[in-house]
Amino acid sequence: MQQARQKLVVGNLLVLGAGTLVGWLYGYPDRGLLAGALVALAWQLRQTLVFERALRRNDFDDLGYGEGFWSHVVSEFRQHKLRTKTHKKRYRQLLKEVRKSTNAMPDGAIILNDNFEIVTCNAAAKRLAGFRPKQDRGQRVDNIIRDPAFREYLAKGKFKDSVRIRSPLQEDHWLACRIVPYGAEQRLLLVQDITDRQRLTMLRREFVANASHELRTPLTVITGYLDTLVTDDESPESWEKPLQQMLVQANRMNKVVGELLELSRLESAGAAPLDEFVDVSALLGSIRKSVVDNEAVPEIVIDAKSDAQLRGNAAEIETVVINLVSNAIRHTPEDGHVLVTWTSDADGGQISVADTGIGIESEHIPRLTERFFRVDTGRSRDQGGVGLGLAIVKHALERHGAVLKITSTPGEGSTFSCQFPPERLLLAEADTITEDRQTA
Repeated sequence: MQQARQKLVVGNLLVLGAGTLVGWLYGYPDRGLLAGALVALAWQLRQTLVFERALRRNDFDDLGYGEGFWSHVVSEFRQHKLRTKTHKKRYRQLLKEVRKSTNAMPDGAIILNDNFEIVTCNAAAKRLAGFRPKQDRGQRVDNIIRDPAFREYLAKGKFKDSVRIRSPLQEDHWLACRIVPYGAEQRLLLVQDITDRQRLTMLRREFVANASHELRTPLTVITGYLDTLVTDDESPESWEKPLQQMLVQANRMNKVVGELLELSRLESAGAAPLDEFVDVSALLGSIRKSVVDNEAVPEIVIDAKSDAQLRGNAAEIETVVINLVSNAIRHTPEDGHVLVTWTSDADGGQISVADTGIGIESEHIPRLTERFFRVDTGRSRDQGGVGLGLAIVKHALERHGAVLKITSTPGEGSTFSCQFPPERLLLAEADTITEDRQTA
């Protein structure tokens, strides 16, 4: 390239020199120099126009440049064109293989841009959710999937978990949708058919609910008769201990049945209402008052740092707090203490129950909200635990759009935090004024 540039410069200088020489011979060297410059400029302009025409036609075979700068330019352009063609061929082949792979996937895959507009999709997306690769290109994905739960999922922008929706094609089919961000401005929407899994879950829930309901009546009768026999002075003395043990186990079974029914109700219920309000400070005070009379429990401290109220079901929030406090009491010595706090800020509200108990090993924490899971089976059973309390807490919080976070240090204690989203808060007037001033 450098050599070609040198030839171009030398050629132009020769033209200018020749023009100057001719002009000098006729007594007008300046006019000769100008004429030479015009000739050189006209020549380069012609070559540029020829190159532009070839570029527009995409045909460089009949240019006839010969040797020189422009010949080198054409040669470089031809090589670049060849490399580009090769790269395009490789890209098309790669794209073809990618499409073939994605079309072989049993799950739907939809590529979205940063505005959630459809770029392309595979065959499974068409089969599961009715996407059309060509017709739907450029459409927002919520124009195709109109389920309110999916639109809320998009609006929140929290794509860590998936959202479960009904299929837009078949009402009796269920889909799990999850968005995975990748690249700078693209997202991948994965759609999975979970109909069979959902049916099994529904069957399990129905079985548990029906079985628990059928067990409640005979258990109530048995408990009533046992209670009568235990308190009957005419009962033989040898029966006293067996009857008491039977009554304890019957009451425990009644508790299991009741918690199973409550868990089944929470699983089948929708979101908690937003037009009902819970005075959290008053609720915490009443819960403390109900347990302080028992001298065997550790010290319970209530620290309500917010006057904000929660939007939701009061009975369920009370159940959550009672379960967490009861759990803390069971695992805290009498000389320890349980701290219950209520705080709120721009990120939402938080109810925390911290104890100075035995703590929990880190490997057990992810399983604490599973049904019937107990770290110390014998200890929990002896103290009245059935392994359903934290599962009830989890589902009650999900009804309120909240999450349960657990931290613990063995030998030092545990903290259970219920984190509620901002839309579940009803700020007190003072808090509202303060927030408005901070915003201003």
